[in-house]
Parts: sequence; structure tokens; C-alpha cells
Amino acid sequence: MKKNFINLKDISAKDLREILIDAKKRKEKRKKLNTLDVDQDQPLKGKLIIQMYEKESSRTRLSFHIAIRQLGAGSVTVNSNELHLGKGGESLVDTAKILSTYGDAFLLRTNSDKKIEDFSKNLTIPIINLLSPSSHPCQVLSDVFTVEEIKRKPISKLNICWIGDCNNVLNSLIAASVKFKFNLNIGCPKNYRPPKFVMDWVKKNKRKVNIFNDPKKAAKNADVVFSDKVVSLNDKVNKEKKIKDFKNFRIDSSLMKLTNPKSIFLHCLPRGNEVSENVFIGKKSKIWQQALNRLHVQKSILLYSFGKLR
Repeated sequence: MKKNFINLKDISAKDLREILIDAKKRKEKRKKLNTLDVDQDQPLKGKLIIQMYEKESSRTRLSFHIAIRQLGAGSVTVNSNELHLGKGGESLVDTAKILSTYGDAFLLRTNSDKKIEDFSKNLTIPIINLLSPSSHPCQVLSDVFTVEEIKRKPISKLNICWIGDCNNVLNSLIAASVKFKFNLNIGCPKNYRPPKFVMDWVKKNKRKVNIFNDPKKAAKNADVVFSDKVVSLNDKVNKEKKIKDFKNFRIDSSLMKLTNPKSIFLHCLPRGNEVSENVFIGKKSKIWQQALNRLHVQKSILLYSFGKLR
């Protein structure tokens, strides 16, 4: 039975935890293997994974390419402008049927939440969300893995802080805070709060997220500080105004001093002016370990979608 991986809020806490458990086991077993060595059990041998990118990608694209190889599967990567999708009379429904005919799973990075939902309704193979306007589930689930790996305790026992723009990554982090039951403080300007539909879902699930307009209050006693680029490449906003609005929300050494002495800093990359250089390259920064773990967790996300978690 196919299992889609589109949004963390739609996946049970039990399944999310099983993905992380599997990822930990698989990472441990790869210590003596080279990057392109296939996992001993070759769980996806003979499978073809089709990836489509409508947005720029570095970490997601590279890590999934390697993940697919390590699981024993093959991969085809296409750009949307290379397909007949929406051209010459070929509908999304028809494209979904073709993808389902040739491939065993479809991975999509898109500018449209509607497109990923429409594909999910018309594909007979699993679909994995590599990033959409409202969600970045692969990033955040691997971030949970990184936090627990470094801190050596469940994330539910930690204070998590987000300083910055309320974007798709934060939406997924909020969903994770509900699923994994951890305390989440958000520091953002008044006009950049999380969307109402996200906060309504939190309330419906009887959880709470703390929102502060003062980054110092949000960061106080945090075990982990997350951030993301304030102005994304494709942001259709007044960029100068947005940068000005976030001027007081820059993560620097003085802000990090307010956090737990053993706190860490994570950033999904690419970076901008939202973090100082000394924090970005400092001892608290674990961004490269964070980036590497995308590979390990995404392997287990693929196995979840195929119903092959050990």
C-alpha cells in the first residue's frame, strides 16, 4: 500500500518515530561504507524513483540522489519544463498516469501546494514532498533526528526556538512540535506570524506554540535555535522592507548567550543576513551535521512510502 509523505501533520507520531528509528539504524551500519556503496539489504532493488524539481535545490537534490542509490534503486530526475505537463493538451491527470506507469515513486519540489495535492489524488504510486509553499517535511523530520542525535535525549524534553520568517520550514516545525510534543518558542515581527490555518490546527490538537515579538524572550533558555533565510530567492515581496523588518531578529553571539549554555544552532540553508558569521561558523553551529542527516532520514522516508520500514 502506498504511503504519501506530503505534510507532517498528516502522518502519525508513531510512523514518524519509526522513520527516525530506522534512520538511526541505517546510519550506524554505514560507518565503514563509501558514499555510493549500496546498503546490504538493498531494500529498493529494482525500483525506479522519478524526481521533478520546479525550484532550485542543492541539499535536497543531492541527498535524495545518494539516498536512492544507497537503497539499491534507480533514479530519473526531470525539470517540469522538460515534460508535456500543461502543454499540448496533456493534463496533470494524464501525466500522473504516465509517471505511475513508469515509476515506483514520485518526488516533487514545487511552487504549488495544489499541484502536489492533485498529483497525490491521481498517482497510483507514492508521492514525497521535497518542498512546497506551505511545507518542508523532509527537512524538519531530519532536523528532529539531528537534535536528538546531538542532545542524546527525546526532543520532547528540550526547549526549541525559531528566530526568523514564518515560512514553510516553520510550518513543518510547528507540525513537528505537535507530533513530538516539544516546547516551541517563535521569535518574529508582528506582521510575520504563522498563518491562521496552522495555528488553528495546533489549537485543534490541544497544543500550544509561544510567539514573541522580542527575539530575546523567544531565545531565553533555548536548547536549540533554528533559523532560515529571511528573504528567499523567489519571494515576491518588498525585499528591502522585509530585511528592515527583521533587523532586530538577527542571531548573533549576544542572542545566543541568552540560550542554554549547551545550546546548538541549526540552519537549513542557504543563509542570508539573519545570522552572524561568528554564530554560523561557531562551536554551537551544527549545520553540516544537520545537512548530512538529510541523507539518512530521507532513506527511511522512502522506505516508509514503500511500506518497507524494518
